Amino acid sequence: MFKKIALSLALVILILGIALLLPKNIKEFPTTAKSSSFRFLNFRKDPETTIILTGDIMLGRSVMQTSLSKSDPNYPFRAVADTLQKTDLVFGNLETPVVENCPETTSGMIFCADPEMLSGLKFAGIDIVSIANNHTKNYGENGFAQTEKYLTEEGISYVGAENLVIREVKGSKFGFLSFSFVDNKPTALDYQLVRDSKSRVDVLLVMVHWGNEYNPDPTFSQKEIADNLIKTGADVVVGAHPHWVQGVDTVGGKPIFYSLGNFVFDQAWSEETKTGLAIRLTYRDNKLSKIEEMPVYMENFAQPKWTTD
Repeated sequence: MFKKIALSLALVILILGIALLLPKNIKEFPTTAKSSSFRFLNFRKDPETTIILTGDIMLGRSVMQTSLSKSDPNYPFRAVADTLQKTDLVFGNLETPVVENCPETTSGMIFCADPEMLSGLKFAGIDIVSIANNHTKNYGENGFAQTEKYLTEEGISYVGAENLVIREVKGSKFGFLSFSFVDNKPTALDYQLVRDSKSRVDVLLVMVHWGNEYNPDPTFSQKEIADNLIKTGADVVVGAHPHWVQGVDTVGGKPIFYSLGNFVFDQAWSEETKTGLAIRLTYRDNKLSKIEEMPVYMENFAQPKWTTD
């Protein structure tokens, strides 16, 4: 009898001892399935991914001269950087080879930019640029190689060298390609690159240099190429080269932006060339959930600013 009482007392003392060792705030932890689920959701990352597409970015000629005269290579992006920096990914067309000893000039159609100007892209949070355009090889193969080198050193990805760039954001893989079809037509190998690239990513964005300069309407060729790019795997097609904003279309529910016009350029001689458009795409679970137009205007020389809040 006494043994049973002693054993019971020992068990009570053991339980009390364990209770004293437990954290005092143990009662604060949820015990129901509903509370536990709420606590998990509270720690989830934002499932939305935002991507901004921009038009032509030209960092040479008068843009470079103006920026360096101010000792401020970030000058072209001062009014738009804050918004771009808050975006998950920014993709634009770099219309300028980047070479050492780039001569300063305010005229001519041979473009180049000093490597110092790339700090502006970095400052603005521009992640990926297309170097597939009609000015890419203004300084030949050596200039092209230097451009690749300096972009890589700045940590800025580039497409347009028959390469795919993949960026993984919040568990989704976004792929980027670019082509120049100003002087040539797409080949079977170009479309095969699109197919192969799509098989490796969740969302594929393709930038194309094409069309006629200073024209508000896309050509039949632009429409045909865009249709084929979508059919071979592109989820978004965005165009550059006309320097004017052109229309928007869809194929199979996938958007085509034929030209976003200029983003940073020294073509201050017309309203159309000072006016551009950026596009903000929002993705949720690999699906495009929102498209926002973000107009820009270069009121100050070669310095775009948003014209809507």
